[in-house]
Amino acid sequence: MTTTSILDEAPPLVQSQRAATLPRKRKRSFLTWARGGGVANLLFALPMVLVFAVFSWSPILQSFVMSFQKTNLITWHWVGIDNFVHVLNDPLLGTAVLNTLYFAALALVFGFPLPLLLAVLMSEVKRGKGIYSALAYLPVVIPPVVAVLLWKFFYDASPTGVFNTILGWVGIPPGTWIQGMETAMPSLVLEATWAAAGGSIIIYVAALLGVPGELYDAAEVDGATVWRKIWHVTLPQLRGVLFVMLILQVIATAQVFLEPFLFTGGGPSNATVTVLLLIYRYAFQNSLGGDYGEATALSVLLAIVLAVLSIAYFRLTERWSQN
Repeated sequence: MTTTSILDEAPPLVQSQRAATLPRKRKRSFLTWARGGGVANLLFALPMVLVFAVFSWSPILQSFVMSFQKTNLITWHWVGIDNFVHVLNDPLLGTAVLNTLYFAALALVFGFPLPLLLAVLMSEVKRGKGIYSALAYLPVVIPPVVAVLLWKFFYDASPTGVFNTILGWVGIPPGTWIQGMETAMPSLVLEATWAAAGGSIIIYVAALLGVPGELYDAAEVDGATVWRKIWHVTLPQLRGVLFVMLILQVIATAQVFLEPFLFTGGGPSNATVTVLLLIYRYAFQNSLGGDYGEATALSVLLAIVLAVLSIAYFRLTERWSQN
């Protein structure tokens, strides 16, 4: 029988006497908050709050206001929801959304499990883990523009191109790579996966260090193979990290811009036009000075979609990640 049940079954007089002896909670006033260090904490947090307000929250608010304006940053006038109507009626928006979804799907199928697999293999290596970690993280160190220009040289469609020369060694005909409508998007995904995998590998390796070794020892005693240990020990222990990395990759792939912009410019025949590339075109390529109102309107729509997706995702995976 617990203490709570004993108090509940006691006579009312005894309960009132015991309640009188319990310490009463003091109401926290402004003076007690200030004397407890509240003012000092507020002063320490104030610079950070001001920095966020000026460089993060203020641009977001300005973008939201700008989405209801017709502006090229020189002249402004209110147009209401006309920017949203024009953006939603743009026939190229459907193509951009489908291309973005296609890129995200390919990146998740190939780019999400690959870093985890490499991290597991690196964790099993007994020697040279530092060298393998440095090699895995090296693509992240290379500036993104330099990496794209390097891969653009590799993707030369001529028979003397780097990748086509390698294919010729094994008797495979040259590929069109970024010049072909069917192969352009997978080529972008290949480069993006190579460029971003290093950061994910380091995170997974750090998470694997927190997995208790006793679990692997118990699995070995039970005769589990390497793949069974990965499936029944490693993946369940990394469940929370996997859920976070998945939503981060979805958000990142939904905002892909650098690869289609530098590799193909959205071509061939708009096969690699993404939502962010379409926003760029609204802002800088539509007319003299650009139409920043339509660009910010599409940006607001993208932000709303990603926010709703993130909230729904965390609601659905909250219980799974904790169990």
